[in-house]
Order: sequence, then C-alpha cells, then structure tokens
Amino acid sequence: MHPPRTDRGRLLLVLALAAAVIAFTATVPLLRGWFDLRVYHGAVDSWVHGGRLYDYRVPGTTYGFTYPPFAAVGMLPMALLPLPVAIAGSLLLNLAALAVIVRLLAGRSWWRHGWYGCALGACVLALFEPLRDTFSFGQVNLLLLALVLFDGRLLATGRERWAGWGTGLAAAVKLTPALFIVLLLLSGRRRAAAVATAVAAGATGLAAWAAPDASRFYWTEALWDTTRVGRLDYVSNQSLQGILARLGEPDRAAWVAVVLPVLCVWAVRARRAAAAGDWTAAFALTGLTACLVSPVTWVHHLVWLLPAFAVLVRAGHARVAGALYAVMCTSVVWLWFDDASGVDGFLGGNTYTWITLGLLLWLPVGQSDGRRADLARSTRATAPAPSAAAPATIQTSGRPDPSSTATAAAAGTASGPGRGRTRSASSEPTGSTRPAAPNPQSSSLRASSYTAKPPPA
Repeated sequence: MHPPRTDRGRLLLVLALAAAVIAFTATVPLLRGWFDLRVYHGAVDSWVHGGRLYDYRVPGTTYGFTYPPFAAVGMLPMALLPLPVAIAGSLLLNLAALAVIVRLLAGRSWWRHGWYGCALGACVLALFEPLRDTFSFGQVNLLLLALVLFDGRLLATGRERWAGWGTGLAAAVKLTPALFIVLLLLSGRRRAAAVATAVAAGATGLAAWAAPDASRFYWTEALWDTTRVGRLDYVSNQSLQGILARLGEPDRAAWVAVVLPVLCVWAVRARRAAAAGDWTAAFALTGLTACLVSPVTWVHHLVWLLPAFAVLVRAGHARVAGALYAVMCTSVVWLWFDDASGVDGFLGGNTYTWITLGLLLWLPVGQSDGRRADLARSTRATAPAPSAAAPATIQTSGRPDPSSTATAAAAGTASGPGRGRTRSASSEPTGSTRPAAPNPQSSSLRASSYTAKPPPA
C-alpha cells in the first residue's frame, strides 16, 4: 500500500487516523479527570488560605500533596485561578513541553515532511499511554523532561557553561531528576553538576525560607512515608520495587540487592555514552534507570522512555522501536489489574518494566549527533567557494578539500565510530496520588492508574 501523494489524500489519512485515535482513547478509556491537577490546585489554595500544605486531602479521598515544598512554591499562581483555567493552562504547558522535547530529540528533521509528518507524529504520540496519562492527570512529567533534555542539548553542542540549570530545577520539583546530576559527575562535567546542585539546593532553600513548617515536615516525615503515594504492589507501579511488591517481597534489602546491579550497569553504559559524545543516549539511559530504581514509578512517569525510542530510531532500529512503542500504547498491564499472580502476571503485569530494563541493557550508544553537526559546520565554514571559471572541478573531484580536512581534524571533529553497537530506569517519593473512590475518573477500572482501593487497615 502506497502512501497518498496528494494533499487531499494526506488530509483524509490524517483525519482517519485522528478518528481512530479518538475512538481508541474513548474505548480503552484512559481519562483521569485531571485528578493530580486537582490535588495541586486544592493543596496550594488551602495553603494560601492558612491551611497546612501536607494536611490537604482531595474531598472524598485520603490523598494529598506529595511533592517537595518548592513544587508548591512554583505552583502558587495556581491559587489565583479557578480550576477550569488551571486545567487549560496545564494542557497548554504540557503541549509546549512536548513540542520542545520533540524538537530536542528529533532536531529539525521533524519539519522534513511538513504539516503531514507533524500530523502523523501527533497521532502516534497521542497513543502513547504515559503521555495520555500525563495530559489527563495534569501531571508535570513533560515539563521536567524538557528541562533535563535542554541541559543535554547544551552539553552536546558545546555550550556546557550554561548547563545544569534545567536539571537543578527539575530535581527541586521532584527527586527523580537528581540522578542526572550523578550522570554529570560520572561524565566529568563537574561545572554542570555543581550548577545543578547549587540550583537544586537554592530552590530548596527558598522553599524552606518561604514555608519552614512544610519543609520540615516533608524532609523529616513525608519523604519517608511511602503510604502517602499509594500501594507499592499496585499494577501501575512499573518499577523494580513494584515487581518485588507484587511477588510479596516488600523487604528493602531485597530491593537494594536488585537495584545495585542496575545502577552499576547504568554507570558503565552512561559513562561510555557520554565519553563518546552521545548525550542523547546517556540521558536516555539515565531516565530508564531512574524509572527502574524508583520505589514508585507510575505508568505516566514512563514518559522518561521517550529519549530511548529516539535513540533506537537514530541507530537504525526503527522497527524495534515501533514494536516496543506499540506495546506501550496498549495498556496491556491493566489486564492484570485484579490479580498479578502466577507466571502470566509476573510476565504480563510487569511488561513496561521489562521494556525499560531491556532498553537499559541493549540501547545502542556511541553516536554523537553533536560531533556530526560540528563537522558539518566546520566543513561548510572552511570549504572554498566554487570558482566561476571551473565550477565542475569541485563538484567532480573525488579528493577531499585539504583545508576543510585540516580544520576539522584540528577542531577534533573527525567522524566518530559510527553507529553504536548493542554492547551490552530514583527515589521518587513525590509520586502522584490516586483516589480512594471506586472509579471517579474512568468507566473502566483497568484503565485508571489510580482507581485501586487502598488496602484494608
């Protein structure tokens, strides 16, 4: 079947795909009623009017604010807005963050096919379950991912003197991005790591000055109370701890024994990627590891896997990326919502965790987009202009231009090792809350990440 070649045919195809996406979303269904955004809005509003930030609970539930105090400080403008306006603002911010992420991961190639390619890409992204959940919960994952990837872009393009700000801000909002500071240390980018640490510490200090009681409570009590974020054995928890909890092994010693080898693999592979200038792969590996080692990784947290899919496509493994991506569009883990026991529950109920672990182990590394871009710029800048008297000489000559070759070599921009070989996902106590009501947001229990009832007392 050949793709349409006329604008009318392309428009009809896009409309058909959009209708299919809407039908799929309405059938599965995966609407969360902006529950997390209602938590943010209610907690900040209560706090502004004299209430205690971490005492707030969404009416009819036992769930409230679980992020560090700096996140609440950043959300203070929300207290001035009615909830519908806050929802609209959340959608716009997430759309803007997603556009930035696509631009950072795909470069300028996303405009290669014009409106048609962008429309098809939007349909594909709309199917990705973590993205659907992030939008419909009103979550902040995309904003944090955009901040971190912007730092990666600065490192890849040689502007690392400005790197670290995004990672520091993201780490002050949630603890997950703090692992990216460790990546900067492992890769020898001490200045960027120092900037990120200083920004995170400064933001946390600002929150402590603005809300000393809330800060004291969070860092001494709320941070260590995992019951505030939900059951560890809930099927939406697609982390290593989630697997252990569903196996009936909630012991922390078992979790540490599983997490340490994962961290070692990450350290070796991420450092190798950074040494090759492959910052996209290094950041992708770090996002994967953060999802794996976090005690709680809800499905919507898995937007951190998007850079890994971009790396697979870039390395020529588009079919593998497409197959794994398609699995993560199916909401397959919810088939084991009621019972994740047995071999089928172990394998199927943890599908997203297995994908994350597989990507950590086999994601190709070693391709440096930054180096290739620098080489192209160096070649364009040093190649002599064609002479009017002999225009065909430069075009037909099989030998490289000496000046451009010398300049590229002096600048250290010689071609890298080429396509990476397949040698050879943070503690997030601020995970989103879920309602205790049987089914407040969705017509299907299996479709909601937060519709599980709390365990009996």
